[in-house]
Amino acid sequence: MVITVSDSCARGLREDLSGPAVTKVLEAGGFETVAAVTVADEQPAIEDALRRAAAHARLIVTTGGTGIAARDVTPEATRAICDRLIEGVAELVRAEGRRTTALAALSRGVCGILGRSIILNVPGKPQAAASSLRVALPVLPHALELLEGHTEHTEPAAKPKAKPATRRNPRKVARS
Repeated sequence: MVITVSDSCARGLREDLSGPAVTKVLEAGGFETVAAVTVADEQPAIEDALRRAAAHARLIVTTGGTGIAARDVTPEATRAICDRLIEGVAELVRAEGRRTTALAALSRGVCGILGRSIILNVPGKPQAAASSLRVALPVLPHALELLEGHTEHTEPAAKPKAKPATRRNPRKVARS
């Protein structure tokens, strides 16, 4: 489920470009998008949309409302309804953003759990939303499995470290 948080998109004054960008990344990652909605930057409306989404979807991605402007309240809405936060995923998203802009440090997006659903906030700009989701996507299937109660996780066997190849140096003389 994709939720675009934007006053102008909710009023029909601007086309939503971030929601479709997020949907495209989700589908490329093997996720089915059951719905995409747009809500205004109002905390009660965002909370309501998140609760409704969690009743139908295991992964909810919000785009927009994660900055520091007065009306950017997506993180507050997410925190208000989540049972727990997954701080590491939000850290991944910010770290990815910092690769392209120092302004990523101003993003306040969070990732949390509501029941058996994961909610991930990504930035509102299409390119930033897509790259943020791409970096988080590899850990989300395992997180969803854990929420389903599948706690047995076997890490792929670590490859044994190869010893560096040694060559005998014909010029080196062994000393005893």
